[in-house]
Amino acid sequence: MSDVRTIAAAARDAAKRLKLTSSEQRDRFLRALAAKIDAQQPAILAANALDIEAAQTAGLAAAMIDRLSLNLARLAGIARDVLHIAALDDPLGERFDAFERNDGLRLHKRRVPLGVLGVIFESRPNVAIDIAALAIKSGNAAVLRGGKEAQHSNRAFAAAIRAALSAVALPIDAIGLIDSTDRDDTLALLRCDDCIDLIIPRGGAGLHTFCRRESRIPVITGGIGICHLYVAADADLDAGLRVIQNAKVQRPTVCNALDTVLVQREAAAKWVPAIVARLAEDSVQFRCDPRAWPLVAGATGVTAAGPEDFDTEWLSLTLGIAVVDSPQAAVSFIDTHSTGHSDGILTADRELAAYFLSQVDSAAVYWNASTRFTDGGEMGLGAEVAVSTQRLHARGPMGLRELTSYQWVVEGDYHVRN
Repeated sequence: MSDVRTIAAAARDAAKRLKLTSSEQRDRFLRALAAKIDAQQPAILAANALDIEAAQTAGLAAAMIDRLSLNLARLAGIARDVLHIAALDDPLGERFDAFERNDGLRLHKRRVPLGVLGVIFESRPNVAIDIAALAIKSGNAAVLRGGKEAQHSNRAFAAAIRAALSAVALPIDAIGLIDSTDRDDTLALLRCDDCIDLIIPRGGAGLHTFCRRESRIPVITGGIGICHLYVAADADLDAGLRVIQNAKVQRPTVCNALDTVLVQREAAAKWVPAIVARLAEDSVQFRCDPRAWPLVAGATGVTAAGPEDFDTEWLSLTLGIAVVDSPQAAVSFIDTHSTGHSDGILTADRELAAYFLSQVDSAAVYWNASTRFTDGGEMGLGAEVAVSTQRLHARGPMGLRELTSYQWVVEGDYHVRN
């Protein structure tokens, strides 16, 4: 069993030392990390192959294995993302909300690191690199606890991270790995409130519920996406089908992939068969509500929706289709079934779009665009530690700025309060 408290305490100490580092030194770490990923490709892929073999033996779903899998192209993309983060502006030390009182007392806010992040993630080993890169760039330390499915891959990435930290004389304990799959170690991490400042779970609903229930530390929840697109009666058929296809098919195993299409009643006879015909070419399976079902009954891959289907994050080539009577009904449907991640509308009507965007309370709302853009890289953040679907502190993809807090700086000339 890992000594979780020792790892967390070492990260706390490293976070204090990171405050003394320069932006240039932290960027050198990122460049070193990208180089280590490139240099250690054979070792990383060999470790990942062990995880893939174990996952196949255990009968994991194809979607889970895809999330777990690494290859040369994905490793090259991970290294590029690290270099992109290095090129981003450093948020630390930023001054904002400055003002001067009538008596000459000067005040401003200054961005500072959050401290130590505790990140618990499942399956996707690239998360270790994303967290390390964003944490160090923003002056934070982190303790990582990966899932058992990616244990070998996580060890290989942790070795690259520690080598890069050492190469630029940063404390190697700034990124700690709990090299254990014991549930008690996860519980121990959630109770290190004297060392860890924020818990970020990245996994399924069960993990999020467990963290919220057991943690003594503030928890950022999100990353579970039941995502919708509402097709208004005036939506462009060809353009809209491209958006729906991209949102569902481009990478179906991720949280911003499309789960449900809502079709306005007046357009259903045209749109529902067109959606099925278009996406059936990509082997998509369909779950249709009682009003969509008669329009495509007998088509390949189409079945009637079950009672839980519209509350399911598919993470696969499965798509729900429902017919609604009005924009208000679409908003109500989303309010009932969405997880507050990414939801959008397809329409040419600006007023209707404005209504939808103001009424749907999700972290990201879309007008005539694929939900696949809810991503730190796509939204200009470089990468993300998570996609937050809650309202406090941060919402949506969490990049560098979302990993900072601020402190008040008050400058006087030996001022005293009257």
